[in-house]
Amino acid sequence: AQLVESGGGLVQPGGSLRLSCAASGYPFHAYDMTWYRQAPGKQREWVATVRRGGVDTYYADPVKGRFTVSRADDRDIAWLQMSSLNSEDTAMYYCHVPSRGLWGQGTQVTVST
Repeated sequence: AQLVESGGGLVQPGGSLRLSCAASGYPFHAYDMTWYRQAPGKQREWVATVRRGGVDTYYADPVKGRFTVSRADDRDIAWLQMSSLNSEDTAMYYCHVPSRGLWGQGTQVTVST
């Protein structure tokens, strides 16, 4: 089983990015998907969760109203749509399936002029 993130990059403040997490090797539809991030010198922090089925979503306060998490169970993929980005959002972003202990390799998001 594995998770592969993509979509990171350099973006200007106020810009948007969409991260993808492609899953394989396990029944994707049966598990919640979470997103975490880790900035340099800081602990990894939870960002968002989309429950199995895709209806229920939860967000950390710093990203609430700016980020949207979603999933397509027929394609085994999840997304994190990020908007109104600022320098505080600069981090390595990871998708994670808690019940299976799965982590992706991460994708770097850098918000800078």
